[in-house]
Amino acid sequence: MDRRSFVSAAVAGTAAAAGSVAAPSIARAQKTFQWKMTNAYGPGSPFYVAGPGSPTHFIEMVKTMSGGRLQIQHFAAGELIPALEGFDAVSNGTIEMNAANSYFWAGKTFAAQYFTAVPFGLNFQGMTAWLYHGGGQKLWEEVYAPFNLVPMPMGNTGVQMTGWFRKPIESIDDFKGLKMRIPGLAGKVFAQFGVDVKLLPGGEIFPALERGVIDAAEFVGPYQDRRLGLHKAAKYYYTTGWHETSTVTELIINKAAWASLPDDLKEIVRTAAAACNTISQTWCEATNAEALEDLVKNNGVIAQPLPASILPKLRDATRQVLADAAAKDPLVKKVHDSFMAFKAKHDSWAGISEAVYQAQIRGQLGA
Repeated sequence: MDRRSFVSAAVAGTAAAAGSVAAPSIARAQKTFQWKMTNAYGPGSPFYVAGPGSPTHFIEMVKTMSGGRLQIQHFAAGELIPALEGFDAVSNGTIEMNAANSYFWAGKTFAAQYFTAVPFGLNFQGMTAWLYHGGGQKLWEEVYAPFNLVPMPMGNTGVQMTGWFRKPIESIDDFKGLKMRIPGLAGKVFAQFGVDVKLLPGGEIFPALERGVIDAAEFVGPYQDRRLGLHKAAKYYYTTGWHETSTVTELIINKAAWASLPDDLKEIVRTAAAACNTISQTWCEATNAEALEDLVKNNGVIAQPLPASILPKLRDATRQVLADAAAKDPLVKKVHDSFMAFKAKHDSWAGISEAVYQAQIRGQLGA
């Protein structure tokens, strides 16, 4: 074989070898995926199903950014499975994705609740910072790993309202005996004061409140609550948002399904979820002011903070509930310690930034 023939043969052999290595990667990159996403909230629910930053907005973003290579079919609560069965359905691989809030899964693992909202916890900026930059996301993944789930934030309501009450609340004793719809850690705190806590999907709250099956209910904030018609069943609307200072929408993905995606599609999913996290929260900021004004001016709603004497008692009870849980479970303690350490640092910064600004614009510093 002359030199020219040898070089040509070598080049051809190298190209063939490279092609044999590259072919599977190219084929995998061009593969299309058809997934299903279920949801804990009912058809058409703003924020939780439809609208800016919602799960269906996320789905459209993923479809567009992937050029149609990842297409996701959405099913609201009850359309494919019941509202609160998404965790198990994704865990066992029946479906690929579910949108909900992690505190619905407290029965699976107490630690899950830290990734939705902690009473007297972080605001939107702080919560998002903890998840993305303070180790929260990795802890979330660690908590969910035994369930074959990959979690990430996909939305945030910002601060929520304490809730709707059929009778006024004047002291901590007024909670005793109340039947109240409220999820998450706040429910455990309220239970310390004699509240009979109920966990109801969003679509069941109004009829239960209207019929007197429950005496009080917490959902989200003025816009969402007005849409459910909660003001037609109760007139006392309390503020402070102590229980959910920043409430994360959770996206969970089956671990095997996630592993099947090429890296570029994984990055598209992460990016779309992060975008919706911000878009949804700012949508809430943009819609709640008008809704609250309408509720008060046109619907006879009495909106006011909880009496100041109540909050210290709720705060003390929160600390006890969290301390007890952390003492029983090393993983809960790991998450708890991370959250509280980050909160201490964030509070220090917020105390000389956001808090000072808010005080100034109210004239409290003479500005």
